[in-house]
This record gives sequence, structure tokens and C-alpha cells, in this order.
Amino acid sequence: MYNILFICYGNICRSPMAEMIFKDLVYKNNKKYLFNCDSKATSMEEYGNGIYPKAKKVLEEHNVTIEKHFSSMIKKEDYKNYDYIICMDNMNYNHLIDLFDGDKDNKVKMLMSFTGKDEEIEDPWYTDRFEKVFHQINEGCISLFNYLVDKSKTDFSNE
Repeated sequence: MYNILFICYGNICRSPMAEMIFKDLVYKNNKKYLFNCDSKATSMEEYGNGIYPKAKKVLEEHNVTIEKHFSSMIKKEDYKNYDYIICMDNMNYNHLIDLFDGDKDNKVKMLMSFTGKDEEIEDPWYTDRFEKVFHQINEGCISLFNYLVDKSKTDFSNE
């Protein structure tokens, strides 16, 4: 099983969108046995808050199942609990590298890197471009999902 953690600054827009989109892919493709995922923030600013209403609305418009969510903050100890720690932008990526004193196991990745693109996912809380961000996150999640399903064929072939 792959344990995946999606990360953004406040854990009310991008990372919970990624979590819900990824979980939706998992459920719709009957791969629940293969994945466990969650999302967290690098900041305490939104601690305990739910998904931002505009982020929730765009997920609903695209028929993505939304689970209960409350913002929580990543801790140094989380590094050992996840196989993939997926960031939305460079600021949060750099924050995690500092928090984890590096990335000795190469777990911290940018979501869009799985699409072959070297780009960040902007924070729609500031830009109000939730539809654009949804499509970026959806593309990244589909690519990550496909990558890991293919990888599982070799990682778990002897189990």
C-alpha cells in the first residue's frame, strides 16, 4: 500500500482538492487496497478549518466525492509515515525540505512533476482561479495515480 500526503500552505484549497480528487480516482478505479492518502498544511493559519467554499464548489461541479476535512499541520514525524509527500508549489516544497532536514528517502515531490511539467500550482485563495487549479490538480493526480498503479506491479508483485 502507498501512503500519500498532499501538502499546501493552509490545507483548505489545493491539498484537500488533491486529496479528494485522488481518492475519487482510487474509488472509481477500485484501487482502495492500494492507496491511503491525506492532506496537511505547512502553516497553522487555517488549523481546524474545513475546505474553502470555492474549492468545495469546484469539486462538486466536477462530481468529485467530498469527504469531511479539517485542516491540520504537517509535523516532522510525518516523514516516516508516508511514501510520497506531494507539494503544490516551491515555497511548500522548500519548507518541507527544511522541516525534514533534507529528503534522504526522496519522498518529497511536486505534483506536476508526475505530468512531466516543471510548474507550480498557484494558490487560488489569492488568485480566485479555482477552475484552472482544479484542472492542474486533476491532471497531476491522474498522472500520479497512473504512475503508482504501474509501479505497484513491480513493488507488490511478490506479496
